[in-house]
Amino acid sequence: MSTDSNPFRNLEKQFERMQRQIEEALEMWDFDQFDQSQAAVTTMGVDLADHGETFVLTADVPGFEKDDIDVRLSENTIHITATRESETTDDPEDEFYIKSERARQSLSRSIRLPDPVDEEAVEARYRNGVLTITLPKRDPETREGQQIDIE
Repeated sequence: MSTDSNPFRNLEKQFERMQRQIEEALEMWDFDQFDQSQAAVTTMGVDLADHGETFVLTADVPGFEKDDIDVRLSENTIHITATRESETTDDPEDEFYIKSERARQSLSRSIRLPDPVDEEAVEARYRNGVLTITLPKRDPETREGQQIDIE
């Protein structure tokens, strides 16, 4: 018998698998055949390791600055979003572009954690295009629950 308290875990795994398949399909798509700008579709590679007392999530986010990356943790799911936009200028002398392919790039991943973590103790660092997030596990709660009055 499974002790998993999340009845939607299998559904979440299917969505994650579908997200990876869509990203892989977009990488193979030939944008030039439709005469559109050739978008740089990039996937965010992630590794999640269990180190006993902590999880360590490593994500590849090359070419982004630290301020371009947003990391959020909600209900045992970590959300990583990286977005950058190129600078534009109003100087008429710089308006000689016929086609610009560096307007905006965005990456996003959501990873469900297998166990609860201590949200207050999460640490993240970004070096050389690699985001490393250390997520200390939360001690199992032995609460008896909240009393609910019956009317």
